[in-house]
Amino acid sequence: MRDRADLTDLADEHLAAARTAPHGRSAYLVMHDGVLRQTVIALTAGTSLDEHNAPPAASLHVLRGRVSLTAAGRSEELASGTLLMIPKERHGLTALDDAVVLLTAVND
Repeated sequence: MRDRADLTDLADEHLAAARTAPHGRSAYLVMHDGVLRQTVIALTAGTSLDEHNAPPAASLHVLRGRVSLTAAGRSEELASGTLLMIPKERHGLTALDDAVVLLTAVND
């Protein structure tokens, strides 16, 4: 964990790791301060994070590639550069291309 990070370097590093990982993903907790957590998550094309509960507050910033965020029976395609508040309901994420996202979450 760091108090300063180069997101370009982390995206490169973890996308390379995801490409060789058996499940096609790699994650790294970049910053953790009390209830705040920021995590870089790299996913190869077609890899998913299964549906899971939402934290009290969270955002997703797509650093590379394209992903599909699914929630409440709908899906939304997000391209590189997109920043989005994560819905409060259960949701999942699928990489449409090799992708890297920055998840910012506030947990109780």
